Amino acid sequence: MLLSGFSSVISFIFLGLLLLSVFALVHAALQREDAYRAAGKQTKPFWLIVLGITVAAQLVLPMMLLVLAGTVATIVYLVDVRPALQAVTGRGRGHGGGWSSSDGPYGPYNGNR
Repeated sequence: MLLSGFSSVISFIFLGLLLLSVFALVHAALQREDAYRAAGKQTKPFWLIVLGITVAAQLVLPMMLLVLAGTVATIVYLVDVRPALQAVTGRGRGHGGGWSSSDGPYGPYNGNR
């Protein structure tokens, strides 16, 4: 009885990791090729192959070691590459998007002047 409840938790974790990998793959596919070079990261085909293999491995062979390796690749993309791409393309917060560090919820903060 305890093992059946544990397996459903593991299934939800695998599903969450699969959805995270699919999000990273879609994001990588929608970015421009020159943004990867400008950010100083690996090429777009490299990330599409790595993330595509990750999604395929999670769908076809959901083994713990493959899921773990794919999760590491997905996290590297989401934590390192994605913010660098957003900074280069001007979509990142505070990087050309019209925001500055002194902006509040209603506009720029001017120190009550």
